[in-house]
Amino acid sequence: MKIKAAIDKVPGGMMLIPLLIGAIIRTFFPGIFDTPEFKSSFTGGLLTGTSALLAAFYICLGSTIRFQATGYILKKGVSLWVGKIGTTFIIALLIKLIFPDQNNLFLGLSALAIIAAFSDTNGGLYMALMGQLGKKAEDVAAYSIMSLESGPFFTMLILGVAGLASFPIMAFVFAIVPLVLGMILGNLDEKMREFLSKGQDVMIPLFSLAIGASINLANVVKAGASGIILGIGVVVVTGVVLFLIDRLTGGDGIAGIAASSTAGNAAAVPVAVAAVYSGYSSIAATATLQVTAAVIVTAILTPLLTTWLAKRAQRRKAQV
Repeated sequence: MKIKAAIDKVPGGMMLIPLLIGAIIRTFFPGIFDTPEFKSSFTGGLLTGTSALLAAFYICLGSTIRFQATGYILKKGVSLWVGKIGTTFIIALLIKLIFPDQNNLFLGLSALAIIAAFSDTNGGLYMALMGQLGKKAEDVAAYSIMSLESGPFFTMLILGVAGLASFPIMAFVFAIVPLVLGMILGNLDEKMREFLSKGQDVMIPLFSLAIGASINLANVVKAGASGIILGIGVVVVTGVVLFLIDRLTGGDGIAGIAASSTAGNAAAVPVAVAAVYSGYSSIAATATLQVTAAVIVTAILTPLLTTWLAKRAQRRKAQV
């Protein structure tokens, strides 16, 4: 049976399918989560141990982030990173100013879902696109800087600074410790980087299953529609901003468009943030579905737009 091949045919399948399996278990067998036998079992740990699974994932992810960077990589990576985070912060400020209820803005979207989706780039998609389009290695390597977006830290920071949530200082510290630990280990020892990086892909379906086990499928239809709109918003808004930034820093805009996506691990951020700030606990499940939908939408739209722009740029060069 070609199970993995079938899952890989679905955009974001390695996250989406386990998440749906977990949601089905929660929706149709909710009673088992309250039994003492389940709570004390390995199965209970697998389906409810979201925090532990995410911590392990961020250690593995952190190990892939390199400290060193050439001047070009630093310029490209920092400019795109600042563009992504800066745009998300401006959106957070606008939400604070315009909407009295940040947990229900429109179509069921919340500030938590919007900030989580906008603030994290799909690194694998970015690097694959830049590599396939024949861009120089430095453009691909720029994601080593942009990968700092990963995890709940910047989502929490943006929400906190914009006045959309309140977090104790130590919450920021503890949120970033696993990622930093992974970074330190990966940069001190190349063998540790190689070893830990292998766990990154393995952890994705595991924490997705646990996240899904906290979701009731009664909200899927509503969240799906709003998630599609959220995904389109990410591509359009960040695409325009990052395209302009890329052009201003000497690029052709292709890297900017290639970064106009939502990372798969961003779907884990609402639950992580809600674990620290109780004001989001009631909407974390819906926000997770919305961000997951945005991941899928951007995984489809971003490659299409990037490829179109690259072909357009090639035609212009040929005419010159």
